[in-house]
Amino acid sequence: MKKVSMTLAGVVLATIAALALPTTAVAASDNSIVHIKNKSDWEIHHLFMSPSDQDHWGPDQLGEKVIAAGGGSFELHKVPCDTWDIKIVDEDGDECVITGVDICASKEGWVITNDALLSCESDSGD
Repeated sequence: MKKVSMTLAGVVLATIAALALPTTAVAASDNSIVHIKNKSDWEIHHLFMSPSDQDHWGPDQLGEKVIAAGGGSFELHKVPCDTWDIKIVDEDGDECVITGVDICASKEGWVITNDALLSCESDSGD
């Protein structure tokens, strides 16, 4: 699987900063709460994480849940503050991998947008 360059991660982080959501990610010494908001037109059915220095994906963080399109949200709890690669899979089965995400870098949370997903899809050659 091809991982998307830091350009996409920059787009996502810029989107987060621009939206300036209320404080929804709280960094603790070892763990954090990460608020994910889906402002895209596609439901998010799977979310996998891998420490950036490893080559395997952890379990689906959503389990049986779906992050609804157009404003649905989800919180990850007790995630160690670190740099992660994140793979999301939308309702159509399209995969988007964003590398080098520092989940404790922003107190605003992480916002998934149409631009981010479309950029990711075009970068992967789909």
